[in-house]
Amino acid sequence: MTHSTGRRNADSLGFRQKFGVLGPSTNTVVQPDFDDMRPFGVTNHYSRIVVSNPAAVSNETFMAGVAEIDRHTADAVTGVMTCEPNYLVMGMSAVTFFGGAEGGRKWRESIEQLSGLGVTTGAEAVVAALKAYGNIRKVAFFSPYFPAANDQVRRFLADHGYDSVRDAALQCPSWTAIAELDAGRLRDAMRTIDGDDVEAIIQVGTNVSNVRFAAAAELWLGKPVIAINTATYWHALRANGFNDRMDGFGRLLAEL
Repeated sequence: MTHSTGRRNADSLGFRQKFGVLGPSTNTVVQPDFDDMRPFGVTNHYSRIVVSNPAAVSNETFMAGVAEIDRHTADAVTGVMTCEPNYLVMGMSAVTFFGGAEGGRKWRESIEQLSGLGVTTGAEAVVAALKAYGNIRKVAFFSPYFPAANDQVRRFLADHGYDSVRDAALQCPSWTAIAELDAGRLRDAMRTIDGDDVEAIIQVGTNVSNVRFAAAAELWLGKPVIAINTATYWHALRANGFNDRMDGFGRLLAEL
């Protein structure tokens, strides 16, 4: 990994950048994932969006849970702003896909207006990652969501010119159960949606621990495999002019 030592802040640890990271209080994966990808001189300051851990056993209850996250995001933004971050990184993904490209843009702009800072969202980061890989139009994706939320992901990708050939909704029974998906489930999901007609595989859902498994899958599938946490943190770094390269998390951080 390479890095510069230019100072943006007087902060002793976050002298290059202080990221405010927003994620649901039930999410146990985003914080360690982002810290694992943190370059020298960049610090992550996690603010929890306080939500309950409902049993998401249907399209309706899942979507209601996403709406609860959305309603409480502003409070988490207000909280993290007290540490004076330079930029905000959204550690939740479902709501950032809702309403297609326009809905995602308006949601980001609402957080930017509230905070006065630039914002990276998972949905827009995935599209930026696809563009960085280049020459991709046909994709497949999987999520821990229910089908109604997958419909929103498909719409968002279509608005940006990507054809979702196949998708899989793993329908995790609660928010915390998402973090319990193991490598076997991830492998099976990729096998289910992959094919010669797929140019890239995407995983959405930030409480899925997939940053290293996706990097390994790129090697044996021979195509881009984008974990949303990797794409999100990569986008936040590149959007702020940090071109650090890091091995172990796939081509995005190692090469692009």
